[in-house]
Amino acid sequence: MMPLSTSFPDVEENVTLDSSTAPTTPEGSGSFSPVLRPADDPAQLTPKTRNNSRSLSSTLFDTTARTPPVRNICCVGAGYVGGPTAAVIAFQNPHIQVNVVDRDEKRIRRWNSQHPPIYEPGLNDILRIARDGARECALQNAPAKSEEDKEGLVSVPSRKPNLFFTTEVARCISEADVVLIAVNTPTKSRGSGAGSATDMAAFEAVTAVVAQHARPGAIIVEKSTVPCRTAQLVEDTLSLYRPGVHFEVLSNPEFLAAGTAIKDLLHADRILIGSRNSPSGYRAAGALASVYASWIPRSRIITTNVFSSELAKLVANSMLAQRISSINSIAAVCDATGADVDEVASAIGADPRIGSKFLKAGIGFGGSCFKKDVLSLVYLAETLILPEVADYWRAVINMNEYSRNRFVHRVVKCLSNTLAGKKVTVLGYAFKKDTNDTRESPALDIIRTLEEEGPREIAIFDPCCIPAQMTDEIRRFVGPSVLQSNGGPVAVYADAYSACSDSDAVLITTEFDEFAYVPNSKGEAGLTIPVRAKARLSDPRPFAQAEPTETELLALQTYLMQESTSVPEDPLNRLNPVPACSEECPDCQVEKATGATGYGASKEHVPKNRVDWKKIYCHMRKPHWVFDGRGVLDIAGMERIGFRVESVGRHSRAQ
Repeated sequence: MMPLSTSFPDVEENVTLDSSTAPTTPEGSGSFSPVLRPADDPAQLTPKTRNNSRSLSSTLFDTTARTPPVRNICCVGAGYVGGPTAAVIAFQNPHIQVNVVDRDEKRIRRWNSQHPPIYEPGLNDILRIARDGARECALQNAPAKSEEDKEGLVSVPSRKPNLFFTTEVARCISEADVVLIAVNTPTKSRGSGAGSATDMAAFEAVTAVVAQHARPGAIIVEKSTVPCRTAQLVEDTLSLYRPGVHFEVLSNPEFLAAGTAIKDLLHADRILIGSRNSPSGYRAAGALASVYASWIPRSRIITTNVFSSELAKLVANSMLAQRISSINSIAAVCDATGADVDEVASAIGADPRIGSKFLKAGIGFGGSCFKKDVLSLVYLAETLILPEVADYWRAVINMNEYSRNRFVHRVVKCLSNTLAGKKVTVLGYAFKKDTNDTRESPALDIIRTLEEEGPREIAIFDPCCIPAQMTDEIRRFVGPSVLQSNGGPVAVYADAYSACSDSDAVLITTEFDEFAYVPNSKGEAGLTIPVRAKARLSDPRPFAQAEPTETELLALQTYLMQESTSVPEDPLNRLNPVPACSEECPDCQVEKATGATGYGASKEHVPKNRVDWKKIYCHMRKPHWVFDGRGVLDIAGMERIGFRVESVGRHSRAQ
């Protein structure tokens, strides 16, 4: 981490702006943060603008004289946000002890074992260093030299574990300089605001616990996605339990996407920190910013008014959801007119004002964020008596549900308007590829709707989710009676071919690379070609500094694993042994019982070769229907095999 200056300007001081500043909200607005004033010519600054202008470096990073360094962080909540975020912070800051606390003993046990409760690509590599520590090692700093050449060797010191998962909530909160609140904030299912308002029960309960145990002067940080002005609620709760004790409350929303969360954390395009517009608020923001500055460029650390930060997260997710619903509405038009939604998306995405991202038509968005955050924005607009605004954003949700329902109705229509006596296969259960996150998965709604049509069987396969966990989730959210073991039609399979055998129709509901059909130059599917066509990584050596950073070491490890045919687990010979499981470990027993090796979070999900669609064709029933809800199939190629293909907004090039 770069050395910090030792002065912090008071609000009334004159400060010269520099090139590290970035624009934000207009001056004079309620959310204006002088930290982010754009740089101007000092000679042209008026006394007023000098007093109101602050550069990023002069406020966030010149605070060590008054702000002690952060040495201990407690993250309350060991879920999809808290676990990966705390892991990366610990990985990049070996001098900071990071405790992740949760009252769910099973979840904490799994974080401390070979079976983390969530799967994210790259998470295992982070845990192996931060949670388990690392041995001293030596490596070449030049790619051309052999390992036997002792010249040019770089010594990498050992490091002790600094990431700990525990149920000792009160103790860890009381020891922390910074407390991150990262608990679930779902949509309310009952009571006032049901269906749109955010359920703050867990957040409020944790805030009360934090208020009782946090040490005076601790920085309390909202990591959970919360309604605008929640910071005031946190401050009021702190004052209620600890009158006269000062705490600073910050908003630091996450911008993580399932399947790329570790990449999003390691290479964040922005870190948003909201604080009160006061000297103590700026100092608190500076303390948190210094944690991120150990690996994130300072130009990407943005500060705003605390309420602006809270609202920005809701708006960001809502606008991304809006794009998905927009292109899905056009997919319906394409189906009715014969246009191709991929061609339409490519044409409009070439406009730099629009861009190509989030213009992939399909069965709609899922996950824990988009729907919840759009509904939270709807509820905010309703409470502010802005019905037109609420209706506008509610339409995004309505279009998403329409896209999902339209897909299922299309399946039923093509199968002669009945599923009685028929087997339907659903490929993909997670809400997106490269994750085992199934929250608000479109597949779950599709399974529920298909079951109402009375099929003989609904077969489900997912390459990343553990079959036993899928079965348990379907039992809880759809009902135990739908499971085949209880006389219902739903069965979960451990391989795609068994799931598709004797099936009348196959539905692709998650865009896993394994399900794609991409013919080679001869018009045949590349069955032996790995599903990922990733760009080759380059060797990061020679390192910029004498002692490589953790980011550089991780890049080197990934590069060496890419270059090795045997794919060694520890090419740098740096890792400590993985924590051993007890003989009674329930996760090990599940894997042994189900043969689910390679699934879930216990191992890195290694995408296998694409499924052999010709093999699937031979074991399906005529007329071999395939419904592509994610646009992963080459329709013309599938039709050459003999399939009848329906894809959202897309048509065969032969038509």
